[in-house]
Amino acid sequence: MQRALKSVLYAGLVAGTVDIAAAAAINGLGFGIILRAVASGLLGHDAFQGDTWVAVLGMVLQWAMSIIIAAIYVLAGLRLPILFRRWILFGTLYGVVVFFVMNYVVMPLSAVGHVAHFKPASFVENLLAMLLFGLIIASIAHHFSIGGQRRVAVS
Repeated sequence: MQRALKSVLYAGLVAGTVDIAAAAAINGLGFGIILRAVASGLLGHDAFQGDTWVAVLGMVLQWAMSIIIAAIYVLAGLRLPILFRRWILFGTLYGVVVFFVMNYVVMPLSAVGHVAHFKPASFVENLLAMLLFGLIIASIAHHFSIGGQRRVAVS
């Protein structure tokens, strides 16, 4: 169980941090604005006028969501070990699921609601970022479950 907890924490923190960097790169914005955008899901549009604490809250919220998303994958993998063995396939699929859940369930329920500005290029860029997110989680889960347990026999 300790390996599963480490897996969840590492995967969530790494994937969440990379996701913020990807969002900054995709949108051409600084980390502070991206983190305020995350916090706006809880605080509403006023988050964009907030001080440094709002950006810190955004990072904490990002990590919390990422840890929860990682926990879902790891707990599913404990029941379905194929998720750990075939981590590239299932990490990619998980990234797609996370993309659609975040964009079409979580965002509309947030304090800012869904931002209606569909552009094919940004759709693809954000989908690719979530594929990476899913792959990071699956890779770390694989390492701590199967990959991290493999031993090389020495003759």
